[in-house]
Amino acid sequence: MHRHTPKLFFLLILAIALSIPGLSAAGRDPATHFFQESFGDLSEELETAREEGKQGIVIFFEMDDCPFCHRMKREVLNQPDVQDYYRKHFRIISIDIEGDVELVNFAGKQTTQKDFASREHRVRATPVIAFFDLEGKRTARFIGASRDAKEFMLLGRYVAEGHYKNGSFTRFKLSQRQR
Repeated sequence: MHRHTPKLFFLLILAIALSIPGLSAAGRDPATHFFQESFGDLSEELETAREEGKQGIVIFFEMDDCPFCHRMKREVLNQPDVQDYYRKHFRIISIDIEGDVELVNFAGKQTTQKDFASREHRVRATPVIAFFDLEGKRTARFIGASRDAKEFMLLGRYVAEGHYKNGSFTRFKLSQRQR
């Protein structure tokens, strides 16, 4: 056996493993590939979404000490297919439910991240993923971490394809399993 054979074999196995979708935990950084920079004016975000031909805005309500938020970022929001799909259809913003950072809500009123989350959208636990149409009206809300990237992709399709108008996300998921 050649002395480099074990090393080459290991590199070949590693290359194959990393090419299998979902096997690589690394993915792409959600901070730069999922979430979009926001200057804290949600009424302007709506205008940008319209100009970019998006279907609406997704707000990921989170807090620093939330293990489920961290799991979503580490296992779901870092996946390239998730990032590409969501960015194609939505503007995506993260809001800290404990944050004192000022922002302008969809109606143009000055508030803070904390008040926007708790008073306007009754977010108490995280993560909460809320979808808003181009008028700032909430169309869907998902509480907690998704099971996996596949479920999160279904959630995106549920909203982007307008299925939220016809029934619950649970019903939509069941209809997709029967296909």
